[in-house]
Amino acid sequence: MNGSVPIGRVVGVPLRMHWSVPLLVVLFGYGLGRQTLPLWTPGRSLAVYTAAAAAGALLLLGSLLLHEAAHAATARRKDISVQDVTLWALGGMTRMGRPQSAAVAFAVAVSGPLTSLVIGGAALGAGLGLRGLSGWAAVPAAVLVWLGWSNLFLGAFNLLPAAPLDGGRVLQALLWWRTGDRERAERAAARSGQAVGMLLAAAGWFSFLRGTPDGLWLVFVGLFIAVVAAAERRTTEVRSALEGVRACDAMSGPVATGPDWLDLSRFIAEVAAESRHSLVPLLDFDGRPSGVVDVRRLAAVPAAQREELRARDVAVPLERYAVAAPGDPLAGVLDGLRPGRSLPVLVVDADRLVGIVTASDIARLVRRHALVGGREPG
Repeated sequence: MNGSVPIGRVVGVPLRMHWSVPLLVVLFGYGLGRQTLPLWTPGRSLAVYTAAAAAGALLLLGSLLLHEAAHAATARRKDISVQDVTLWALGGMTRMGRPQSAAVAFAVAVSGPLTSLVIGGAALGAGLGLRGLSGWAAVPAAVLVWLGWSNLFLGAFNLLPAAPLDGGRVLQALLWWRTGDRERAERAAARSGQAVGMLLAAAGWFSFLRGTPDGLWLVFVGLFIAVVAAAERRTTEVRSALEGVRACDAMSGPVATGPDWLDLSRFIAEVAAESRHSLVPLLDFDGRPSGVVDVRRLAAVPAAQREELRARDVAVPLERYAVAAPGDPLAGVLDGLRPGRSLPVLVVDADRLVGIVTASDIARLVRRHALVGGREPG
C-alpha cells in the first residue's frame, strides 16, 4: 500500500504501517483524553488524563496489530504464502497468495473482524467489571470500556460488505461458494466496495454540512474505500486477462540495452539518444542484466559529472524490478511484486535478458481480452 513504511515483523512476515494509523491513534487518543475520560471520570488531573489516553492509544494500536496478525496466521495455517502485513486506519491489509477455495477465503477474511470483536467484548467486560470500583481503578476501567467499544466498532465496520474491507472478502467468498465463479465474485465485491465507499463519503459530507466536523473523517474513509475498490476491480480484470499467459507470451523483444560500464556522456550519446523507451536495461561485462536506467532522469545529472559517472552509478538496482523466466505465469509474477518493486518485468533466460514486460504490454493484453470477451476493461 502506498504511504506505508516497514516497522518490523509479525507472525514471521514483514509488517508495514500506513500513515493513517498514527493519525487515527492520535485522534482517538485526543478524544479519549480531552473528552471521554473527563466526562466519565471527572476530577482527575490533566497528567492522569494524558497518561491514560496514551495508554489507550497504544492498546488500540495493539488491537489493530492483533486484527491483522489473525489474518496472516490463518492464511499461513491454510498453507497460503503471506508477503507482508500493512496496518491502516480501519484494520489493515495482508498481501498473500490467492486462497484455493471459498471456504479458505472465508476463514481468512473473517478471522480479523472476529479477533477485533473478541478483544472488544473482553475489554468491555473487564471495564464494566471494574466500573463499580472507585479511586485508582476508575480511570483504567474507563479506558477499557473505551477500548472495548472502539474494537467492537472497528470489527463491525470491517464487516461491511465492501472490498477492501474484510466484509467485502467475506461477501466475495460467499458469492464464490454460491456461483463457483471466482472472478465474478471478485468483481461483485469490488463494485460493492465502490458503492459503499461513495455512500459513506456522501454521508460524511452531509454530516459535515450539518455542522459535524467529524464528518470529514468519514468522507476520507469512504473515498479511500471507493478508490481501493476501483483498483481491485481493475486488478481482477488484469488477472482475468493474464490467465494462462506466460512471461514470454507478453514480453517485448529484442530489448535495447546498454553497457553498464559506459560513462554517462557516451551512454547518453550512444544509447539513450537512440532509445525509443524511457527505461534502458544495463548489461555487465558478462552480458548479464545489472540494473535499469531511467532516461528521463539523465538530464538532471550536471554536465561536469557525466564523464565521471558510469551508467551503473545512476541505474536503479536490479532488485527493484521483478525478474521472471520465460515460462513463468505472468499473473503469478505480478502477484508476487513486493513493495518497492515495479514494472517492467525483466524476462531472463540463463542469465541473458530476452525481453521485458511493460505496463503497455499488459494493457494490450487486457484490451484484447475485453474484445474477445465482449466486455469493457475496468
